[in-house]
Amino acid sequence: METFHRSVEAISEYSGRLASWIIYIGIIILTVEVVLRYIFNSPTVWAHGYTQRIFGSYFVLIGAYTFIHEGHVRIDLIYAKVNQRMQAFLDITNCVFLLVWSGVLIPCGWEFFMKSYKMGEVDQMVLAHPIWWVKFMIPLGMALIFLQGIHVLMKRSFELLGRK
Repeated sequence: METFHRSVEAISEYSGRLASWIIYIGIIILTVEVVLRYIFNSPTVWAHGYTQRIFGSYFVLIGAYTFIHEGHVRIDLIYAKVNQRMQAFLDITNCVFLLVWSGVLIPCGWEFFMKSYKMGEVDQMVLAHPIWWVKFMIPLGMALIFLQGIHVLMKRSFELLGRK
């Protein structure tokens, strides 16, 4: 069991750190766009669409990392005032909802991605870049969140039961 917990934490940590580098790609694209637009009066036709895809991918992929570092929003006014057992119970309740939510989004996201991939979907820009890879981020990100949710659910359940 300990191997499972360490593995899930490592996957969440690594995927989050890897996804964080996506921000730099977006910053570079936006910087190039600003320079080309305002200094050379020659804007690109692709920068806006790509930065949307990059930041959208980042948002989806960083979820498990944020979860492991307890960065998601919760009602701290209540959470901070209850004992550890009640905190564990609240975390378990939250995880159940999270698992249902991500459990629905994984197959729906996969279907959304596969439909796009099979039809060779491209954006509406003149360059017609493929967009299936962005849609793949949905089931991937949700699978990472689901895995982290199982990890937290098990960990907090053991704490609630008084086991390690």
